[in-house]
Amino acid sequence: MAERLRPQSLEDMAGQPHLFGEGRALRSIVSSGELPNLIFYGPSGVGKTTFAGIIAKTTNRYFVRLNGTTAGTADIKETVAKADTLLAPNGVLLYLDEIQYFNKKQQQSLLESIENGTVTLIASTTENPYFYVYNAILSRSTVFEFKTLTPEQILPVVKRAFRFLKEEKKESFAVEDGVGEWIASACGGDVRKAMNAVELCYLSAPAEDDRDGGRVITLALAKELSQRSAMRYDREGDEHYDIVSAYQKAMRGSDPDAALHYLARLLEAGDLPSAMRRLMVCACEDVGLAHPQIIPIVKAAVDAAQMIGLPEARIPLANAVVLVATAPKSNSAYLALDAAWADIRAGKSGPIPRQLQNKHFDGADNKNPGQFYQYAHDHPGHWVAQQYLPDVLADAKYYEYGDNRNEQAAKAYWDRIKGTM
Repeated sequence: MAERLRPQSLEDMAGQPHLFGEGRALRSIVSSGELPNLIFYGPSGVGKTTFAGIIAKTTNRYFVRLNGTTAGTADIKETVAKADTLLAPNGVLLYLDEIQYFNKKQQQSLLESIENGTVTLIASTTENPYFYVYNAILSRSTVFEFKTLTPEQILPVVKRAFRFLKEEKKESFAVEDGVGEWIASACGGDVRKAMNAVELCYLSAPAEDDRDGGRVITLALAKELSQRSAMRYDREGDEHYDIVSAYQKAMRGSDPDAALHYLARLLEAGDLPSAMRRLMVCACEDVGLAHPQIIPIVKAAVDAAQMIGLPEARIPLANAVVLVATAPKSNSAYLALDAAWADIRAGKSGPIPRQLQNKHFDGADNKNPGQFYQYAHDHPGHWVAQQYLPDVLADAKYYEYGDNRNEQAAKAYWDRIKGTM
């Protein structure tokens, strides 16, 4: 269905106004007739391949389409060989889909031909090109990001698909109110999924279901067929890292509704380990000393989730996520450790002060024998002024009390103890 209805012009394209809108750079590039090397980056089903096909129709070049999952170096060599021949007098326009599956050597085989202009490359990828595309190709290309479509942008495509089916099948069928809106919302911004859902609804609807003997595509049927298609997720891809990042940032930002939303997306994908790991990290990193008791509480919730598994694991995790999201926040200990660690990496360490060393014997060459360690519990308030850091860092200060009630109470306590000694 998606292939049969593939747009043939920019006017038929859905979404991507930041790329195809009047006056936008990509539209202007295509209209100019001067085509540079391009890389299209974005999730599947948002128009990357379709747009490459539209470009191919507007350029006077021999068009070759390869896919990184099936093509190899031999295919690249064969494509390059066609350049400057009678078959391709103006050069070759190569569309390389899923370029992330090409290894470095395969990508390098393109360099000379795209450098001298005999091959113009349009590559597409669902992964971040700055991680997966060879730097030399990146430096010779312009990257454009395609974004997930909104339900409002997909709804006209869904309605068009239903009209197309009626014409193609030469059959009139009824579509209940709300079906188009549901499919547009449930496809996760993927036009291909939306159109395939339309066709699946038609094929699944009973052939004689209304008073006129025709099909009726019901909202219940649409929900049944597209109930799990709204979410994009790949545990090894960008979408995974985007979701877990948003999950932790929502908890850190004290937004329990958003945190629960991203938790639900992780659980829907069955990614219980990521949900638990980021929850523990957030409790330690972002709540920290503002509510130190939260760490064993969250650990208990994670242990319970591991023990009972999905779907019941959602219950202790929901409690813990709301607790972390609504708890006071402090990253004072985390920042203090990073500051101390930075000094270590910069080579600032030095010998352990003599009074802290695990030594009970001085050699004869020591002119000032004795460890001189002062046992804090022997002093009022269980504290005594004493140097604990190495000499080179004697005045270093890493930890700053957070402004939350817990740390301010500790600060007031130690200000009182140290101020009276």
